[in-house]
Amino acid sequence: QVQLVESGGGLVQAGGSLRLSCAASVLTLSSYAMGWFRQAPGKEREFVAAISWGVGKTYYADSVKGRFTISRDNAKSTVYLQMNSLKPEDTAVYYCAADPYGLGNNAVHSYDYWGQGTQVNVSS
Repeated sequence: QVQLVESGGGLVQAGGSLRLSCAASVLTLSSYAMGWFRQAPGKEREFVAAISWGVGKTYYADSVKGRFTISRDNAKSTVYLQMNSLKPEDTAVYYCAADPYGLGNNAVHSYDYWGQGTQVNVSS
């Protein structure tokens, strides 16, 4: 069983930055595709970014491309989401997810393990 714990959420003004972290209870983080998803009130959970297992190819939703960056530190078993130029529409609960030997799929159902989420609020 893989446990994922997100941190780093909070309140920020539009145009500001936050870095989310996801600590994974795994020995070999590079064996997992890791994804970030978000869910705003009344909306479905949506894909934000992912990094594939192995070489770590990255993928982004069009809405965050150029503003968000996903990365991982295998030694710390931690995945990060650097969020810059934040907009009010980025307000949501952000979830980290893991997919063993995954390719970085953007589908919610592709991921086997999920964290509890961290709230991000962006004020205008």
